[in-house]
Amino acid sequence: MAIPLAYNLRNLAVRKTTTVMTALGIALTVAVLLAIMALVEGLQTSLGATGNPLHVLVMRKGSTSELTSNFNRSTFQDLIFKPGIARSKNGEPMASLEMVTVISLESPDNPDEINITLRGLTPIGIEMRDEIRLSTGRWFQPGRREVVVGRSVANRYSAAQIGNHIHFGRGDWEIVGVFDAGRSAANSEIFADLNQVASDYNRSEVLSSALVRAVDPVAVQALVNDLQSDRRFNVMAQTERSYYEQQTQSATPIEFMGMFVAVIMAIGSSFAAMNTMYAAVARRSAEIGTLRVLGFSKAGILSSFLIESLLLSLVGGLLGCLLVLPLNSIETGIGSFVTFSEIAFNFRVTGELMLKGLIFALLMGAIGGVFPARMAANKEILTALREI
Repeated sequence: MAIPLAYNLRNLAVRKTTTVMTALGIALTVAVLLAIMALVEGLQTSLGATGNPLHVLVMRKGSTSELTSNFNRSTFQDLIFKPGIARSKNGEPMASLEMVTVISLESPDNPDEINITLRGLTPIGIEMRDEIRLSTGRWFQPGRREVVVGRSVANRYSAAQIGNHIHFGRGDWEIVGVFDAGRSAANSEIFADLNQVASDYNRSEVLSSALVRAVDPVAVQALVNDLQSDRRFNVMAQTERSYYEQQTQSATPIEFMGMFVAVIMAIGSSFAAMNTMYAAVARRSAEIGTLRVLGFSKAGILSSFLIESLLLSLVGGLLGCLLVLPLNSIETGIGSFVTFSEIAFNFRVTGELMLKGLIFALLMGAIGGVFPARMAANKEILTALREI
């Protein structure tokens, strides 16, 4: 015969102080875990949303990123005639020669300045990025020291506003527009005219990379294989999406440290729940004896106390989810070990993450409740009644 659930709910309500303290411990543990998972989820979503599935990124063979790649103009001029490259409405090859470097911007949170990706490109490079829309202002004019900044750069850096000037290369550059790339990591970049940027950095011939668009999904892999096997070019080709997905390793150290802290806190929370349940068993020996006299089995008592521990942890898990919900959609940034610049993204607290948090809380409750529940079930009737 099973003990009614109302019995457990009443006991949790009676022991308000211990219930609240134990639930708070579990809640904080769940909140830490979910905050780290929301950060990683946001970064993965941002990088996963970057790039067109038809785009192929071409860099010098052996390069780890566009920042460390040296790509020649002469190679680009030969590359654009490769079969499988799409054409624009004007009949031009959908291929963008680009230069990537980093500049420093000062923010209120980081007076020592943070590295931001600067991308020099031509109008065809902007046209190829379908996800990008101009929010305010206008696009830069070729041949001028003008830049357009990503939405995240404009939001996070007071100096990166339309009409302001930022200094890099050989002079000051005017900010003439802000673009929005949706969830893409391109929001963390600054765009400028390729030839003007290359001239300022004395890199007129040796740039960074080429971005080309295949005619269809079938042609993507064929184009990648063709470029890599052509010994004239000595290049490495991969899809644009795979390149950005590889950058999720930037969150690995934070994810590891967060998980480590969460596990340590989980152990403490499990012991807290266990201590609470042991105290409950000690105080309710007479009740346990009475339940046995009334005909409730050892299995019924064990399951009842275990359910009580799970209910306690469930309350903590729900509270932890509520604590972390305000983080959802908050914008933050993380330094990339690939590009050596900041990638901005939003925390993403999804329903799936909260479900994982609740399961984690229930696991802590099960670990903390199984031994006290077993102790309660194994109490002899006479022994329990003598403690009245």
